[in-house]
Amino acid sequence: MRAVIVVESCFGATLAAAEEIARGLRDSGMSAAVLAPREATPEAIGRAGLLVLGAPTHNRGLPTPGSRATAVKRGGRAEDPGLREWLTDARLPASARIAAFDTVTGPGWINGSAAKRIARLSRHRGAAIRSFLVEAGDSGALAGGQAGKARAWGAELASDREHRPGESGDAVPE
Repeated sequence: MRAVIVVESCFGATLAAAEEIARGLRDSGMSAAVLAPREATPEAIGRAGLLVLGAPTHNRGLPTPGSRATAVKRGGRAEDPGLREWLTDARLPASARIAAFDTVTGPGWINGSAAKRIARLSRHRGAAIRSFLVEAGDSGALAGGQAGKARAWGAELASDREHRPGESGDAVPE
């Protein structure tokens, strides 16, 4: 099975999580590609059996043009298009399983979740969802132990090859 990870990253932590997820998938025998939204053309994602979508959490949700501009002012970079915009226009493969992840600066409802918004926008209510903690500030680093958790989640996604959207995974609130 082929997996494609489409990721938006401003300071590097979300990309680092995506690379670890890909490593976990590859270690489990799956082919995995990591792409920025601008690289995720219909041809690039069309044959994916698993599509993993990830972004940093900005203002309790997906990055916006305004939050990306703020990230650039703080030394980050901005994806154009970002995942939010890409999801608006993308035609996701009907047969692909969908999983979503985000990076957050802290646990709990206060921080929100880009991954939950990704699952809603991708119209996959049964998408598997994970969050990975990042260091406070603009270091672009995953918090201690998070790289291993991302890799393990990739392996978990690979081992659940027969999963279809809606059968299991974290429920996405309406």
